[in-house]
Amino acid sequence: MTVLVGFSSKYGATEGIAERIARKLREAGRDAVARPVASVERPADYDAFVLGSAVYMGSWRKEATEFVRENLAALAGKPVWLFSSGPLGIEAKDAEGRDKLKEAEPKQFEEFGEALSPRGRQVFFGALDPSVLGRRDRLVRRIPSGRELLPEGDFRDWAAIDEWAAGIAEELAAG
Repeated sequence: MTVLVGFSSKYGATEGIAERIARKLREAGRDAVARPVASVERPADYDAFVLGSAVYMGSWRKEATEFVRENLAALAGKPVWLFSSGPLGIEAKDAEGRDKLKEAEPKQFEEFGEALSPRGRQVFFGALDPSVLGRRDRLVRRIPSGRELLPEGDFRDWAAIDEWAAGIAEELAAG
Protein backbone atom coordinates (compact mmCIF):
# COMPACT_ATOMS: atom_id res chain seq x y z
CA MET A 1 0.00 0.00 0.00
CA THR A 2 1.47 3.33 -1.09
CA VAL A 3 0.51 6.45 0.86
CA LEU A 4 0.74 9.92 -0.64
CA VAL A 5 1.43 12.62 1.91
CA GLY A 6 0.52 15.48 -0.40
CA PHE A 7 0.99 19.08 0.64
CA SER A 8 0.90 22.72 -0.37
CA SER A 9 3.37 24.88 1.53
CA LYS A 10 4.08 28.56 1.01
CA TYR A 11 7.18 28.98 3.19
CA GLY A 12 8.12 25.40 4.10
CA ALA A 13 6.47 24.76 7.48
CA THR A 14 3.69 22.58 6.04
CA GLU A 15 6.23 20.77 3.88
CA GLY A 16 8.19 19.95 7.02
CA ILE A 17 5.08 18.51 8.65
CA ALA A 18 4.30 16.42 5.56
CA GLU A 19 7.85 15.08 5.40
CA ARG A 20 7.71 14.18 9.10
CA ILE A 21 4.39 12.32 8.65
CA ALA A 22 5.77 10.40 5.66
CA ARG A 23 8.92 9.48 7.58
CA LYS A 24 6.90 8.26 10.57
CA LEU A 25 4.69 6.17 8.27
CA ARG A 26 7.79 4.62 6.67
CA GLU A 27 9.24 3.88 10.12
CA ALA A 28 5.98 2.06 10.88
CA GLY A 29 6.39 -0.11 7.78
CA ARG A 30 4.18 1.82 5.36
CA ASP A 31 5.31 2.82 1.88
CA ALA A 32 4.85 6.61 2.06
CA VAL A 33 6.07 9.55 0.04
CA ALA A 34 5.74 13.30 0.73
CA ARG A 35 5.18 15.31 -2.42
CA PRO A 36 3.78 18.75 -3.33
CA VAL A 37 0.26 18.20 -4.66
CA ALA A 38 1.12 20.28 -7.72
CA SER A 39 3.66 17.62 -8.75
CA VAL A 40 1.32 14.62 -8.39
CA GLU A 41 0.45 13.44 -11.88
CA ARG A 42 -1.41 10.19 -11.19
CA PRO A 43 -3.22 10.19 -7.86
CA ALA A 44 -4.96 6.93 -8.75
CA ASP A 45 -1.58 5.21 -8.29
CA TYR A 46 -1.83 5.73 -4.51
CA ASP A 47 -3.77 3.57 -2.08
CA ALA A 48 -4.18 6.12 0.72
CA PHE A 49 -3.82 9.87 1.13
CA VAL A 50 -2.71 12.25 3.86
CA LEU A 51 -3.34 15.70 2.39
CA GLY A 52 -2.40 19.01 3.92
CA SER A 53 -2.01 22.68 3.28
CA ALA A 54 -0.97 25.85 4.93
CA VAL A 55 -4.00 27.96 5.83
CA TYR A 56 -4.35 31.62 5.02
CA MET A 57 -7.44 33.69 5.77
CA GLY A 58 -9.36 30.55 6.76
CA SER A 59 -8.65 28.58 3.60
CA TRP A 60 -6.26 26.01 2.22
CA ARG A 61 -3.93 27.19 -0.50
CA LYS A 62 -5.45 27.16 -3.97
CA GLU A 63 -3.33 24.31 -5.35
CA ALA A 64 -4.33 21.96 -2.49
CA THR A 65 -8.01 22.80 -2.84
CA GLU A 66 -7.89 22.29 -6.60
CA PHE A 67 -6.02 19.00 -6.21
CA VAL A 68 -8.78 17.55 -4.04
CA ARG A 69 -11.62 18.92 -6.16
CA GLU A 70 -10.06 17.69 -9.42
CA ASN A 71 -9.26 14.23 -8.03
CA LEU A 72 -12.37 13.36 -6.04
CA ALA A 73 -12.88 10.20 -8.10
CA ALA A 74 -9.35 8.95 -7.36
CA LEU A 75 -9.68 9.81 -3.66
CA ALA A 76 -13.20 8.51 -3.07
CA GLY A 77 -13.39 5.19 -1.32
CA LYS A 78 -9.73 5.26 -0.27
CA PRO A 79 -8.40 6.08 3.19
CA VAL A 80 -7.95 9.86 3.46
CA TRP A 81 -6.69 12.11 6.24
CA LEU A 82 -6.58 15.91 6.10
CA PHE A 83 -4.29 18.31 7.93
CA SER A 84 -3.52 21.99 8.01
CA SER A 85 -0.88 24.20 9.50
CA GLY A 86 -1.16 27.82 10.24
CA PRO A 87 -1.75 29.22 13.67
CA LEU A 88 1.39 30.73 15.15
CA GLY A 89 2.40 31.13 18.76
CA ILE A 90 2.52 28.95 21.84
CA GLU A 91 -0.83 29.75 23.40
CA ALA A 92 -3.50 27.05 22.96
CA LYS A 93 -6.33 29.58 23.51
CA ASP A 94 -6.96 32.92 21.83
CA ALA A 95 -7.79 36.16 23.69
CA GLU A 96 -11.47 35.10 23.92
CA GLY A 97 -10.59 31.68 25.37
CA ARG A 98 -11.30 29.73 22.19
CA ASP A 99 -9.15 26.78 21.11
CA LYS A 100 -6.74 28.18 18.49
CA LEU A 101 -6.43 24.92 16.58
CA LYS A 102 -10.20 24.43 16.39
CA GLU A 103 -10.69 28.04 15.32
CA ALA A 104 -8.04 27.61 12.60
CA GLU A 105 -9.81 24.75 10.84
CA PRO A 106 -10.05 25.70 7.16
CA LYS A 107 -13.42 25.83 5.46
CA GLN A 108 -12.24 23.00 3.19
CA PHE A 109 -12.42 20.56 6.11
CA GLU A 110 -16.21 20.75 5.99
CA GLU A 111 -16.42 20.64 2.19
CA PHE A 112 -13.99 17.75 1.82
CA GLY A 113 -15.41 16.01 4.87
CA GLU A 114 -18.72 15.65 3.09
CA ALA A 115 -17.13 14.52 -0.18
CA LEU A 116 -14.48 12.15 1.17
CA SER A 117 -15.42 11.09 4.71
CA PRO A 118 -11.83 11.46 5.89
CA ARG A 119 -10.65 9.21 8.70
CA GLY A 120 -9.13 12.18 10.46
CA ARG A 121 -8.70 15.93 10.30
CA GLN A 122 -6.04 17.81 12.21
CA VAL A 123 -4.72 21.35 12.50
CA PHE A 124 -1.12 21.85 13.63
CA PHE A 125 0.67 24.98 14.73
CA GLY A 126 2.97 26.35 12.04
CA ALA A 127 6.27 28.19 11.84
CA LEU A 128 7.41 31.57 10.60
CA ASP A 129 10.89 32.54 9.49
CA PRO A 130 10.76 36.25 8.56
CA SER A 131 13.79 35.88 6.28
CA VAL A 132 11.76 33.82 3.78
CA LEU A 133 8.61 35.95 3.73
CA GLY A 134 7.26 37.39 0.53
CA ARG A 135 6.83 41.13 0.09
CA ARG A 136 3.18 41.30 1.21
CA ASP A 137 3.81 39.27 4.38
CA ARG A 138 6.89 41.38 5.19
CA LEU A 139 4.68 44.47 4.94
CA VAL A 140 2.06 42.94 7.25
CA ARG A 141 4.76 42.35 9.87
CA ARG A 142 5.65 46.07 9.72
CA ILE A 143 2.25 47.32 10.84
CA PRO A 144 1.89 47.74 14.62
CA SER A 145 -0.10 44.53 15.15
CA GLY A 146 1.79 42.61 12.46
CA ARG A 147 4.40 41.06 14.73
CA GLU A 148 1.64 39.91 17.06
CA LEU A 149 -0.34 38.52 14.12
CA LEU A 150 2.74 36.86 12.58
CA PRO A 151 5.14 36.03 15.43
CA GLU A 152 8.55 34.67 14.51
CA GLY A 153 9.39 31.10 15.49
CA ASP A 154 8.79 27.41 14.96
CA PHE A 155 5.63 26.49 16.83
CA ARG A 156 5.12 23.03 15.30
CA ASP A 157 4.32 20.42 17.95
CA TRP A 158 6.42 17.51 16.72
CA ALA A 159 5.13 15.17 19.42
CA ALA A 160 1.53 15.82 18.33
CA ILE A 161 2.49 15.33 14.68
CA ASP A 162 4.26 12.06 15.48
CA GLU A 163 1.28 10.85 17.49
CA TRP A 164 -1.13 11.65 14.67
CA ALA A 165 1.10 9.88 12.13
CA ALA A 166 1.33 6.83 14.42
CA GLY A 167 -2.46 6.71 14.56
CA ILE A 168 -2.62 6.78 10.76
CA ALA A 169 -0.07 3.95 10.56
CA GLU A 170 -2.13 1.87 13.01
CA GLU A 171 -5.32 2.42 11.02
CA LEU A 172 -3.58 1.47 7.78
CA ALA A 173 -2.18 -1.68 9.37
CA ALA A 174 -5.64 -2.65 10.62
CA GLY A 175 -7.05 -2.32 7.10
